[in-house]
Amino acid sequence: MNRGLMLKFENLVQFRGACRQLRTLSYRKVPRAQWKPVQSSAHPGWSGLLYPQFWQKDKLSSIALSQCRHLATKEETRKKKRKVPLTKGEVEIRQKMTVEELARAMGKDIDHVYEALLYTDIDLDSLEPDSVLYEDHIKLIVKKSGMKYKSAKLKEEKERENRDAVKRPPADPAVLTPRPPVVTILGHVDHGKTTLLDSLRKTQVAAMEAGGITQHIGAFLVHLPSGEKITFLDTPGHAAFSAMRARGTHVTDIVILVVAAEDGVMQQTIESIQHAKNAGVPLILAINKCDKPEADPERVKKELLAHDVVCEEFGGDVQAVNISALKGENLMVLAEATVALAEMLELKADSTGLVEGTVIESRKDKGKGPVTTAIVQRGTLRKGCVLVAGKTWAKVRFMFDENGKAVDTASPGIPVEIMGWKEVPSAGDEILEVESEQRAHEVMAWRTYAEQQERMKRDAEVIEAKQKEHRMEYEKKQQKLAYLSWRQRKAALYKANKHLMFSKPKERTEMDKNVLSVIVKGDVDGSVEAILNILDSYDADDECKLDIIHFGMGDISETDVTLAEAFNGVVFGFSVKANESIKQLAAKKGIKIKLHNIIYKLIEDLKDELNNRLPPAVVENTIGEASVLDIFSVTVGKSKVPVAGCRVQKGLLDKKMRFKLIRNDDVIWKGSLSSLKHHKDDVPVIKAGMDCGLSLDKYIEFNIGDKIVCYEEKEVQQTTSWDPGF
Repeated sequence: MNRGLMLKFENLVQFRGACRQLRTLSYRKVPRAQWKPVQSSAHPGWSGLLYPQFWQKDKLSSIALSQCRHLATKEETRKKKRKVPLTKGEVEIRQKMTVEELARAMGKDIDHVYEALLYTDIDLDSLEPDSVLYEDHIKLIVKKSGMKYKSAKLKEEKERENRDAVKRPPADPAVLTPRPPVVTILGHVDHGKTTLLDSLRKTQVAAMEAGGITQHIGAFLVHLPSGEKITFLDTPGHAAFSAMRARGTHVTDIVILVVAAEDGVMQQTIESIQHAKNAGVPLILAINKCDKPEADPERVKKELLAHDVVCEEFGGDVQAVNISALKGENLMVLAEATVALAEMLELKADSTGLVEGTVIESRKDKGKGPVTTAIVQRGTLRKGCVLVAGKTWAKVRFMFDENGKAVDTASPGIPVEIMGWKEVPSAGDEILEVESEQRAHEVMAWRTYAEQQERMKRDAEVIEAKQKEHRMEYEKKQQKLAYLSWRQRKAALYKANKHLMFSKPKERTEMDKNVLSVIVKGDVDGSVEAILNILDSYDADDECKLDIIHFGMGDISETDVTLAEAFNGVVFGFSVKANESIKQLAAKKGIKIKLHNIIYKLIEDLKDELNNRLPPAVVENTIGEASVLDIFSVTVGKSKVPVAGCRVQKGLLDKKMRFKLIRNDDVIWKGSLSSLKHHKDDVPVIKAGMDCGLSLDKYIEFNIGDKIVCYEEKEVQQTTSWDPGF
């Protein structure tokens, strides 16, 4: 017989057997305990199928049943379910429990938790079994289930040992040796601070600076003819660099306050005096530009009395020296006054043991990598020393003095440029020497851990405050809908928020237009800090949001351009460069790169970018006005149209322009005219003193005494209300 016919016959027999067994199942009560897996002898591949033992006699029936769907009994389904110990009305809860974990702790299924969550403000559509629940929601679910809760005992985390580097105890006075004084020059912008230092160093520092304004701090060692050494810190006088001036006073021994004789006490002069007082540092007054005809040193001294700076001739302890930094007059008198004050202070330091110092300035050099300008305050710095500062460390590779000459050692009070940092530390960070690189890694690990713990603590406080605020808002909404069932409540909330769902894409588009994303790159850490401090004062987010997406040190890179492209931003560079390939890449991608050497010009440029992001304001220019003297109506088709008989009081009425109807100083309509007539003739323009009849493009009843105003709309570029303070 044909093999194909045999297979068809066998299938037919199998189907008949299956039908017979199904009929048997419907008429006979089969004990469920008799179901078990049996291996079919005819077809060994079909296994693990269930049917009663007394059906095994019929081979064809067993084969037919093996092809049917596996039927699971209730007992087997219960066995497969994981048995959860039922709680006696008390549930042990903990923070950050998932839906599944809470259901298991309560001895309930997940659907029960979902049902209880209907009483909360959680969006059930976005909830999964592994979604984390807030503690307030966990407690509410347990309460709604008629149970009590108790907090789980937390495993006490083993407290980590503090492995941070710390300063050494004070040194024995017997080992202290004299050190050069650290002198900071403070004062207002353009009062001659850099010129003074330039005259002392006999170099042309001032000629190299943009606009004659010091853009970042500088540390220099000056050798006087008498053999004395003085370390000078030249700090910026611009308003933007307040933090850098404050940092300079914290590492200094003496402050020289430079005041121009013709200008007197200015804003940054007062601020500098305050910095010196806060640091507890003595002052020396240098009255500069005394060679000018309008100079008045006595007026300067009297003005300073109002700020508790009393010169010696008025019975105080502040030395005052009249100088001319440009001509070099009385500079040695100023230097001698500084040395004399330093001798009175008896400045000494311990030059042995591990090094301690302070980062004065830091930057990323293209050839040298991360570089810092630092002042050693204790110990002697040598090549190979392992240093930690802030969140980075260094193995000193090279050291340079203020003239770029390599040096092997640096003793206390000496400024030095250090190479070998893994990352750029922040200006003002404390430098400490450690025994080895392994110890430096331990310090970095501890500081990272401590920072994470502090951040987690702050985040927890913010989250808790937000949760509390959200809970109060939610409870207020629930109180308004308390009389409704939960289904009605959900429907009401959906209707209330429905408009937001459809407006989100439009809102997002408008938001993107009113956001200025900026990338800030600077030459040194202090410059970037100063720019960010100015941007922190931005208070016009309602006009245009200012978003700082990245900041750092060094020249403009390809990464900066790519990041700016992603956020549709602008790259601002301060005293940095962008090579030709970067400029071409930026031009190709449509990214603006703004490079500046003077800080206030950078801020002005940034304000222009903000103005360009603002939507134009629509201004109405009045062209003419007319008064309604009479009212009548005309029939057009089957409808009556109100017509106003008017006289033009001033200007003219142009039918092409926009019009508005004013009644009792209130604008009740804006639009265009449907007709404008003079002596039954349609006219385009009615001039002052002429009578006319007009009708509007909308049915509105006129009153005698109404005003018709003809105007045109013009778009005017808005300007930001943000004032950076200079």
